[in-house]
This record gives sequence, C-alpha cells and structure tokens, in this order.
Amino acid sequence: MTNTATPESPKNEDWSAELAAARSAASEAAAILLRHYEEGTEVWEKSKDNPVTNADLESDAAIQASLTKAFPEDAILSEETVSSPTRLDNDRVWIIDPMDGTKEFTRKIPEFAVSIALCHRGQPVVGVIHNPVTDVSVWASRGAGCYRDGERVSVNQRGSLSECAVIASRTEISRNQFDPYEGWFADLRPVGSIAWKLACVACGDGDLNISVAPKNEWDVCAGDILVREAGGRYLDFEGQERIYNQPKTLIDRGMAAGAASLLEAFFTRDRARA
Repeated sequence: MTNTATPESPKNEDWSAELAAARSAASEAAAILLRHYEEGTEVWEKSKDNPVTNADLESDAAIQASLTKAFPEDAILSEETVSSPTRLDNDRVWIIDPMDGTKEFTRKIPEFAVSIALCHRGQPVVGVIHNPVTDVSVWASRGAGCYRDGERVSVNQRGSLSECAVIASRTEISRNQFDPYEGWFADLRPVGSIAWKLACVACGDGDLNISVAPKNEWDVCAGDILVREAGGRYLDFEGQERIYNQPKTLIDRGMAAGAASLLEAFFTRDRARA
C-alpha cells in the first residue's frame, strides 16, 4: 500500500519544540562523528560499495535516544536500524541518516552530514542537516523559513540553465551519467553527501542539485524541507513531490532541487531530449 497522504496546514502550527529537539540531536551526533573522523574508526561494508562505520552506529543510537526521550510516541525510520512496519500507521515519523556521506567520511573528504527530519502525514515539517567538520548547521521548519547558523537563507534565482552552477554526485559524474547534459550549465560541481548537496542549494551555495541515481528517504527528507523553506522545490523528473514514509523507502526516479523556474526549464529540456 502506498502512502498518499497530503499535507495539512492547521492554523498556528508550531514545530519549534520538534526543531529544537532535532537541532540538539544533530549537534550531539555531529560531535560523535567528528571524534571518529579525527581519531579513526572501524569500517566495513554492509553491501558492495556501501560502507558503514562505528561512527554511523554511535551517531544513530544517540539520535534515536534523544528523539525518543523528547517524543516517545513518534516513530523513527533510520538507515542504520531495521524499520518497523508500525511506522506506516503513525502520523509522525522521524526520518534520519546518522551520517549521510560515509564514503566521504572514510576518505577524509569533509562533505558528509547528519540528517534529521520529521515527517507529518507524508510531508516533511522539520529538517536539520549538520556538517561536523565545518560545524555548519542548516535547519528549517514548515512555514518558518530556512536558516544557516541563525541567518536566513534562500535558493538562488537565475535567468536560465546556462547560468546555473549544478551541485552533483561525484560518483554520478565519474560514471558519465551527466554526459547527456553536457553544455547545459555554467558549472558542474562534484560534492559528496546528497543531504549536504541539498543544504548547499538551500543556502544558495549552488543553483541546482540534480541526481539521476536512486536514493533513500533518509538521504533527502531533511534536505527537502530545507529547500522548500528556502523558496525552492525538490521534485522528481516528472515534476512531483515525494510523499514520505512509504513502505518502499527507495526513490528510484531522478530528482532535482532549486528554484521552481529553473526546475521547469530543466525538466522541459530533459523531456525534449528523451
């Protein structure tokens, strides 16, 4: 069964308590990751080309303990924990990645992040993404805007695709998955974690994020609300928003984030190409 819930906007909705809890948990988790980053940690593979570390697991345990203490009735969906099917019946689900960008972490590339989101009836309403190495935190709650270390931020508006700097996966670039778009953009920048890429777009550190490879809900849910509250959108290549807390958490469609006008220009050109 697919979750087809639509967002509700009750009057005077206030997510400040949830945002405070998410920021606190993200800060605690970021400190754990930074310690392991600096001191070293054990690394192994869950599956081919899918590393996990003790840092991931310790961060996951800390986040879940913190959120459960603050909101014991809420469900949790995490990359590092077996999902309970009961989450599908809960209106409120925390969707977390205790470390998005583990490959970058193991290679000492400071482009990984803690990602924490609260989803209410299928829609992200709170999000925090914290980069432990740069100690930059980007957060948002529905209707209250997006902030980078306390300063309100917004997505960039450009006149055309040819003016855009696109932040993309270095893996996808290395696999030549952006060859069909050669010459479309002013710049194509390789960056690690998808959560961190979305945070960068929300902050205006790039104009678009385009991703053609599959990703999971925990990779992108927090970034989705950041981009929305920064005045942009995060859509699949058919122009649709993701409804979160699905039985199948894998998102196997291409996704793109940025200003609505730029997304429309990209989708229109991409459809014409196909």
